[in-house]
Amino acid sequence: MISIIVPFYNEEKNIPILLDEIHSECNKAQYEYEVILIDDGSKNKPDTESLKSQNVRLFTHRKRMGKGEALRTGIKNAQGDIFVFMDGDLQDDPADLPKFMHEIKSGADLVNGIRSKRIDSPLIRLYSFFANVVLHRLFHSPFTDINCGFKMFKKELLDEYPLYGNNFRFFPLSAYYRGYCVKEVVVHNRKRVHGSSKFGPMKLFTGILDMTTAYFVFLFADRPLHFFGPIGSVLFSIGFLISFYLAIERIFFRVLLYRRPILQLGIVLIIVGIQIGMTGLIGELIVYFNKNRK
Repeated sequence: MISIIVPFYNEEKNIPILLDEIHSECNKAQYEYEVILIDDGSKNKPDTESLKSQNVRLFTHRKRMGKGEALRTGIKNAQGDIFVFMDGDLQDDPADLPKFMHEIKSGADLVNGIRSKRIDSPLIRLYSFFANVVLHRLFHSPFTDINCGFKMFKKELLDEYPLYGNNFRFFPLSAYYRGYCVKEVVVHNRKRVHGSSKFGPMKLFTGILDMTTAYFVFLFADRPLHFFGPIGSVLFSIGFLISFYLAIERIFFRVLLYRRPILQLGIVLIIVGIQIGMTGLIGELIVYFNKNRK
């Protein structure tokens, strides 16, 4: 069974239309399916009577918790073997579902959408371009459009990837790193008809923080000393060279060090370098004990 998970916020006019399209497409393709709607604290509530159906279940957050938490709610209550993430703003077209299903039946574990013709604001396109460049350069991402919210995957993938915060954006990348078969399909990105986009300048900033977190988690979660060690070593070395140079001046050239405030900088760099290196060492011990506990 397919579980179609749709988080939304203030999309009261779009959700009934989206449901009609999902029902039509799934019935045409003869899918066994359910739709999990998560109202993430909307101020403008949809008409719950119009949403009632044997295939539809609605869950409501008391306040806005964010898309990541809404997806967690949907996953927790979904009963299918295959999950689909869709946005509730009608920009994702349910007519593309057979494309995803074809790739899943062909052996893919996760299929990510590619919005070839973006119908979005310049700010959103700029953010996506920047994110994809960084992901390709630093993470060696195989995905063309990892920020596309339209994706289908097997339920088992979630057993190895806990969703929290905004890390759902990097879920496809985690599946790729863990050796699952990932594929992409081109999807129809439609223009928003009702409501306004929830994307703002603040999300650009939080996206940068999310990528920083993902960079550390994916590449150094099992070997934190490899991240903290080089940083601590560089700072310690610079501090040591400064202090060594000042010591030579004091011993051989009788230079009074109270006239050299750079001495404080050297001492601080040595201390900070040791602390950062010890942070990596403590991280290694935590990873070691956690692995042994399993």
